[in-house]
Formats: sequence, structure tokens, C-alpha cells
Amino acid sequence: MVHERGVERRRHEGNEERMATNGLLVRLWGVRGSYPVPGPSTARFGGNTPCVEVRAKGHVIILDAGTGIIPLGKQLMKEFSPENGSSQVSATLLITHTHHDHIQGLPFFLPAHAGHGKLHIFGPAGLSGDFEATLASVLLPPYSPVRLDEMRSIKVIQSLHESQVIVLREGQIEPEVYNLFHDQVPNGNNQVTIRVMRSYAHPKGGVYVFRIESDGRSVVFATDTEGYVGGDVRLIDLARGADLLIHDAQYREQEYMDPASPKQGYGHSTIEMATQVAAAAGVRRLVLFHHDPEHDDETIEAMEEEARRQFLATDAAIEGKTYLL
Repeated sequence: MVHERGVERRRHEGNEERMATNGLLVRLWGVRGSYPVPGPSTARFGGNTPCVEVRAKGHVIILDAGTGIIPLGKQLMKEFSPENGSSQVSATLLITHTHHDHIQGLPFFLPAHAGHGKLHIFGPAGLSGDFEATLASVLLPPYSPVRLDEMRSIKVIQSLHESQVIVLREGQIEPEVYNLFHDQVPNGNNQVTIRVMRSYAHPKGGVYVFRIESDGRSVVFATDTEGYVGGDVRLIDLARGADLLIHDAQYREQEYMDPASPKQGYGHSTIEMATQVAAAAGVRRLVLFHHDPEHDDETIEAMEEEARRQFLATDAAIEGKTYLL
């Protein structure tokens, strides 16, 4: 596994092409929770809200659309340009849930406005029962500068259920969606497989957790989830043997249990909850994610050191960092 630290964005000049056909490339574009916090006190770990990019088999997979998706969109527009021999940005966007910090960058995602791209967007159905209707409802004026139907690129928006598996085949833009209980899910070397689990440990409807696999490598994205006594056994099962687990770790134990301002029931985990899942699932590396907006760089660095005493192969998520799996 290779790590790259820093905030420079010159990541698309060789590794991307290789990783398009072998393994997984995972890049962190937004690692902060609740609301963005730019400024000198967050410069090292980053202040953008959640967005993670995964590359595999020629596919661009995006996890959540917080403000981190804005610089990602700019990079994609440069990469997939006529000057580079391409004229269309195609991507699969997976939304864990529609709280503002996980979708607030979507109106400013340039590939959605380009008019020559295609986005497949998957997410949980909300109270309306339809994900597209839920997404459209939060992108309405006067609360949003642009409506969902005003974004000029082609958007295929689908509600995703826990019983479904997404398959992305090499050389094929269109995702295939299978039902675990009705279909024979294909398994081959020429594909990316995305599995989903619904965690109910987040307020107002829960949150989706995703496992992405290709070439025997895997990454699990488990943001905005709160631990259980003895560990979240369903999450442990989903994450078992993963090369990389990106897990919510917004709080220190003392913050979570503070009698003056308890955080139980907020839908976020402590360091101990994250390391417990990592150890029980036997993952290779843990990334602490969804940093509290009140935590400065020094606090997060101390939390990383604390977590490494519990699970050695732990990093605090850094905006701009890349993992090659």
C-alpha cells in the first residue's frame, strides 16, 4: 500500500491510467463533518466536507458530494478534456444520505453542468420513497442556486436498496444493478463490485455503507455511523478483510460521554468504536473520517496517535491523500 501526504493535486499523471485496470485508487477530497471549516487551524487535515474518489477498471466512483466534490469536479474537467483526448466525463456517484454536509457541493460540481457528460447517481430513498425526488427537493430555490433538472449533463438517478449490488464492467459505462435475493451476481476480473449496507445508527433514516471491490482489493466507506456495545456486527461482517476501512471517528470518548453535552445518538463514532470495528474485521488499514468541525489540526493529530495505540495501522483522514490498493 502506498500513501501520499499533502494537499497538492498533481495526482493524475500516470498512476490513474495504471490503476484504471489494476486494483483500486482511493483519494480523499473532503474529510470534515457537519460543515466546512477553511482556515489555518485546519490546513493540514483539510476543511472540506465528505467526498472520496475511487478509480478502478476505468471507472470514476465518487462517494458523497460534500464540498470536497467541488475541487474534484475541476480536476475531472481538466482530465477529461479535448486537449487530453476525451470529451466526456462519466462517473458513478454514491450518496450515503442526504444530510447537507454530504450533498452541499453537488450544485457546484462542474461535470454535472458540462452538458457532455453522464452521471449515474445512487442513493437511499427518503421519506418520499424515491431518491431522485429527495435529491431534487433539497436543490430547489430559494435554497439552492440551481435545480437538479437545470444541470445540463445527463443524470441517471436511482434509488438503491440494501438488497442490491452494483457491477461496473471494464469498458462499459452503464452500471448493472442486481438483487441479491433474485439474481446471480456476476463475479469476474473485469469488473468492480459495489455492495451496500444500511446502518440505522444515524438520525432520521440511517445511512448507507459501501464496500467497493476489484481485483481482490477492497475499500469500505462507513461515515456517519455510531458504534454499538460489542461492535457493529453487520458492519464488521461487511468490512471483513478489507484493505482499507474509512470509518467515522468524530469524537473522543470524553466528548461522547460528556454529561454536560453528551453526543450519544448523534450518529457518529468515537475513536474506540472505529478501531474496534477495524480489529474485529481484520482490515489492513483504518482511516479516521468525518472530523469534527471544532477539532483543529493538533487535536486530530492527537486523536490519530491515540487510535494507533489501539490499532496500529491507522491514519487520520487528510484531504488530498491517496491510497493505492
